[in-house]
Amino acid sequence: MPVEARLKKSDRTRLAILAAAREQFAQHSYDRASIRAIAAQAQIDPAMVLRYFTNKETLFATVVEIDLQLPDLRAVDADSRGEVLLRHFLGLWEGKAKYDALPILLRSAVTYETAAARLQEVFLRQVRGMVAAVVPESEAARRASLVTSQLLGLALTRYVLRLPDMADRDADGLVADMAPTVQRYLTGRLNTLEPG
Repeated sequence: MPVEARLKKSDRTRLAILAAAREQFAQHSYDRASIRAIAAQAQIDPAMVLRYFTNKETLFATVVEIDLQLPDLRAVDADSRGEVLLRHFLGLWEGKAKYDALPILLRSAVTYETAAARLQEVFLRQVRGMVAAVVPESEAARRASLVTSQLLGLALTRYVLRLPDMADRDADGLVADMAPTVQRYLTGRLNTLEPG
């Protein structure tokens, strides 16, 4: 018996709402997606969406719960950390481990303050935790912010803006181009400017 057939009707309804919401938020971002459109796609009454999720903000927060499952860089050769991280990140967007919530969160963060805060929380907490495991504590926040700027810049230009040279480049080429910079942010010396 298929899994869906074994689920209770309430569980099937919840899953249908979440699937419709993912698609609507992905196509229209937070501000343009509506409860009515989500309900229509899920083939239910809009009141049912509110019954299960209270409001659009709660539904959005549920859709974009993200665990990047970042690699433990302590287990990676120090000289390969940038490459390993970039390959993992690309896999979250386009590989077998593709994470549909990432483009939703990135697109919505531009116009929706709560999405921007969620994106900051996800990346800063998770990336900072990963970086802090392999760098001095005094450098963790700075290095994590620099790494995050590269990862989000890559995501924005490749998957949202679809800049030709970024969107059309194969993953190996992107890793070859960008890994040295990410590697420097992880293990290289950072510039220090003294006030003068």
